[in-house]
Amino acid sequence: MKKRYRRLLSSLLACSFLACPLAACSPNTSHSPENQGYVGRAGLDEAELGDEVVAMAGAPALAKQLMPVASGKKTEETEKAVIDYSNTKDGYVMVQYTASTSQRLKAKVIGPKTEYIYNIQPGQWTTFALADGSGSYTVKVYENTSSNRYATVANITFSAVLTDEFAPFIRPNQYVDYEDAKATIAMAEKLAGTEKDPMKKVEKIYDYVVETLSYDKERAETVESGYLPNLDDVLEHKKGICFDYAALMAGMLRSQGVPCKLVVGYAGETYHAWISVWSEKSGWVDGAIFFDGTAWQRMDPTFASTADNSQAILEYIGNGKNYSEKFIY
Repeated sequence: MKKRYRRLLSSLLACSFLACPLAACSPNTSHSPENQGYVGRAGLDEAELGDEVVAMAGAPALAKQLMPVASGKKTEETEKAVIDYSNTKDGYVMVQYTASTSQRLKAKVIGPKTEYIYNIQPGQWTTFALADGSGSYTVKVYENTSSNRYATVANITFSAVLTDEFAPFIRPNQYVDYEDAKATIAMAEKLAGTEKDPMKKVEKIYDYVVETLSYDKERAETVESGYLPNLDDVLEHKKGICFDYAALMAGMLRSQGVPCKLVVGYAGETYHAWISVWSEKSGWVDGAIFFDGTAWQRMDPTFASTADNSQAILEYIGNGKNYSEKFIY
């Protein structure tokens, strides 16, 4: 990248992807530390859940590599599933469907402000971020019964008091899954080198993603609902759809101890995602901007890499009115 990007504050990765959840907003609530923990089981129910939206678009010091653990200290178990909410203070909850099934499975995480719906697979732990921060959450596990009808097989409501605002955005989860991505972690380590400044790490990793990846038009045309990036595969083949761009960059940054949010919303009328990085000087910079010598502008690796930093693209990226936030991972 050009030297003008040296004063990067944070990085935005506009991308489109599959497995995007539905959302419903509710008034924000807060809970004191003494109310942390188990609140109660909600009754089992049945729900109608749609498939994920398919969205495509062509064109403080923290320790490194913090990994989620299903420690079993606080769980809700049924004959079909288990929800481990032992580590809510660290900003995540884990779910596993334990029974045998050929049916489709989903998990729902209802936070103080947003409702997320995810696909899950039987027999494996899946991690979900408590992206709304401290507050009351309900987690449900569903099994498909017919068409879009799902039966609840596990259900728990709890109050979470997070250790800090970074907790949900410094570990792997279903959308940013670098837990077993050894090559991705190694590349991030190589790119960062001995650099200690988080924003310089962002710059180096951003430059690498923009200059190395190319947009995979074939995958964009054939990808199916439920697709999740394999970061080492993306790194090896050096190409991907927008979701791949976002997940790879977020995984690299988090593995280097850089707090970052994978934010999903709209660029114009197109579904996109971008990364908001935390700066000690500026806090969360949700606009993801760089200094071009005269003014601060947004930085969009997907569009920049596919449009060769054309002036029209840079002007579009630089206009904050083109972007609106919907979900955070």
